Amino acid sequence: MSIKYGLLALLEREPMYGYQLRSEFERSTGATWPLNIGQVYTTLSRLHRDGLVEETGESDEQGKVVYRLTDPGRTDLARWFTTPVTQDDRPRDELAIKVALAVTTPGVDARAVVQAQRTATVRHLQELTRLKAGAAEEDIAWLLVLDSMIFRAESEVRWLDHSETRLARMPRPPVRPAAAAAETTTQEVPR
Repeated sequence: MSIKYGLLALLEREPMYGYQLRSEFERSTGATWPLNIGQVYTTLSRLHRDGLVEETGESDEQGKVVYRLTDPGRTDLARWFTTPVTQDDRPRDELAIKVALAVTTPGVDARAVVQAQRTATVRHLQELTRLKAGAAEEDIAWLLVLDSMIFRAESEVRWLDHSETRLARMPRPPVRPAAAAAETTTQEVPR
């Protein structure tokens, strides 16, 4: 998720200062993606530099600078909302990389890696389902975020099941215990 566009979307609602933006972002997304306040102010600085937001000239009672969206900011935000997200826009899939490397790294039991992840993902899916059951029906933004997370977790479980089936067809490579692997590594490193 681009913090830039998250902040622009919040400023479309009304002018805000940094801590308000952070709180509203977390409230709007169900605190699923917590923001570091430093990220907020760094992003605001870039948005200001690029002419997408401006200071209102007002500050709150504690002297915090209030920002508002500019017309170029609205145009950029509208473009973002109407442009589909592609797979290339998303970060690398760490889990797929981890499993691929587990299969090709000597001494690693790829089946154990898949099983550990499956167990963790199923637990996460159960927690998401519990959160959804307790969510208020009128909190549509949070419900949509939860639905997305649930669907992704379900998809991950399906992929892990598929991977486990594929790995079961392969001969099991020998696995070195972690302590033995660490001992060998320590002995091999010249001092």
